[in-house]
Amino acid sequence: MRKLGKYSRSVSIIGVGCTPFMNTLKDPKYQGLTESELYGYAAIEAMKDAGIEPQDIQTYIHGQAGAIPTSDQNAANVHVNDWFGCHGLGSFAHSEACCTGYMALDLAVQAVASGKYDFVLSGCVDMGSSVFVEGKPGIFREKLTTVGFSRIVERVYDRNYTRPFEAGEWIQQDDFINWYMRKYGLTRQQLDDTMNHLAISNRRNAARNPRALFRTEFAELAKQAGLNDVMDYMRSDKHNPFVSHYLRRTGLEARADGAAACVVCPTQLARLFKQQPIEVLGFGNSVIDAIHPHLELYATREAMRQVYEVTGVTPAEIDLMQINDFFLSSSLLAAEEADYLPAGEGWRYMIEGRTAFDGDRPLNTNGGRCSFGHAHAASGMADIYESVIQMRGQAGDHQINKLPRTTMLRGFGGGQNICAGILRTLD
Repeated sequence: MRKLGKYSRSVSIIGVGCTPFMNTLKDPKYQGLTESELYGYAAIEAMKDAGIEPQDIQTYIHGQAGAIPTSDQNAANVHVNDWFGCHGLGSFAHSEACCTGYMALDLAVQAVASGKYDFVLSGCVDMGSSVFVEGKPGIFREKLTTVGFSRIVERVYDRNYTRPFEAGEWIQQDDFINWYMRKYGLTRQQLDDTMNHLAISNRRNAARNPRALFRTEFAELAKQAGLNDVMDYMRSDKHNPFVSHYLRRTGLEARADGAAACVVCPTQLARLFKQQPIEVLGFGNSVIDAIHPHLELYATREAMRQVYEVTGVTPAEIDLMQINDFFLSSSLLAAEEADYLPAGEGWRYMIEGRTAFDGDRPLNTNGGRCSFGHAHAASGMADIYESVIQMRGQAGDHQINKLPRTTMLRGFGGGQNICAGILRTLD
């Protein structure tokens, strides 16, 4: 087994920023915004949160999942620095599909841990609900259709020796559910109820989060549809149809536009700034191409093994977990592989509502990809933003009951990239 080394010096998060997740085509308040403006908003908020100025930043990192296919931009990092006062500053660009936001923190921490930089800003942006209009300036965009999105996602898969999409994206989304049901003897109805209850909990989280895309709880939507029982709404083929063999519409990502950013520095300097520092203890990473069965399961298992080993943290110490769940079953997989929920029993916690923000094992307190929204690269960084404000006790109406000291992050993107990180409040 591969063994990772520890960072050369400790690194902490001192500032975070996040735009609301939005649909710029539908909401007049946000129409005409571009990726550069969204990134700039998040970057300025992160610097203000930390109490530092643009001239203090020594480099910035730019993450975007699909700069070319969705924005018609190459080397997208060069387009943004004028928007947050860092004209001429050197920078780096990267893309790990929907895992980009989590890797953005890992890369920033490595840059500071190396000793080359003391202050690094790392941000991510994507406009997931729309696409550029050929031949027009970037402010002109049009709806990203399902067909258009599928053509973009095809680029993630090996196109040299395999068919595009392997056997189709729905097969990948149902892969873990099939495995889980066989291993633990669940019926299809039990699995369906699990996903529905998890969606209800996540929407409760999002409804209390002013930056979330969707703010209306499913119980209210059920009433509007003339149904007294929210589960009748969730099981309804009319209101919540199946979009794969096992997953319903509420179990798939809600594509959105947004950006998020953070500022990191050496932990020895972190106390000089105005916010409670959040130390980044470590990351584990794994990549498995989508041609391999159960790739998410095995890659998550390996990333979890690495991060627990390199940090020395035990599962019992984890107080909060954020998971990139662009299909909802990912939460069940990752929470059990992290031993945050007991193997084969996590579905019961979800049905009982114990994973909601006010439960004893909170997951995705911002609402997750299906309710907070999914701005692809920005989503992971938005989870970091959420983790930090929860750990500071600044989450407002969706603050969890027990102030978390240790948080687990599990990123997943492109059907290939997995990373797991652990954050801890600095004593």
